[in-house]
Amino acid sequence: MTTPSSKKDPSPTGPVPVFQFERDTFTFANELVWQYRIDPATGATTVAPNDPPPTYSHRCFVLVRSARQFFYHARFYPDLPPTDEDAYRRLIRQVVARDPRRSSAARERITVPGYSSLRAFSQERASLLKDECGGPWQSYFLRSHWRMVFPVWGWHQERIAQQLSQAVRQGRAPTVHLFRFPRITINHGLLLFDWTEKGRRIEFAAYDPNIPERAVKLVYDRDRRVFQFPAACYWAGGTVSVIQIFRGGLY
Repeated sequence: MTTPSSKKDPSPTGPVPVFQFERDTFTFANELVWQYRIDPATGATTVAPNDPPPTYSHRCFVLVRSARQFFYHARFYPDLPPTDEDAYRRLIRQVVARDPRRSSAARERITVPGYSSLRAFSQERASLLKDECGGPWQSYFLRSHWRMVFPVWGWHQERIAQQLSQAVRQGRAPTVHLFRFPRITINHGLLLFDWTEKGRRIEFAAYDPNIPERAVKLVYDRDRRVFQFPAACYWAGGTVSVIQIFRGGLY
């Protein structure tokens, strides 16, 4: 089962489109502080500092939150003439100041002129977006970090999988916190935008700010009641705990 998709440009009175990776994500990456070397045979990971060091890092949660805020609160109008840097800076600040937990009505959305999408906007205005979307502290001081210290049981992950499936069906582009604890081998944020059932598995399609070139997968195994995140350039792959974030209440 997958969500429908719309290829039409948004209009001020039309329905809110579903999240599309090729339109609603940033082109630039949350850069890695470390270079990860993963042994394919054992999965053992060794790290070394990236050289040169990154200039834009520790912002995975900032980027998934900001992508959702642009999806919820902005309208892009490529036929309108572009504006200047100061005006775009003000528009970005207005978008990221809005609530990431609920969407604006169509008539209340912030107009971004001269671009067709966040993808196109971030291609040309990367430095502005990096400056204004938020700093590393907004990733560190996340509400869901307190939850890491408590056990995550199978029934909890089953409930989260149900909530995420429903949220994707409703076009809400849910955001999630992935982690391992107490040995923190991953502590990361994703935005989910599609899902497919394959037997006893649910495969969620996700925007990973570490890998802006393509969508990634987050898999829920109904029999084991666990989430699995496949191997990536910064992660050997395996079971992760998942919490939905920017949802409300304590998260």
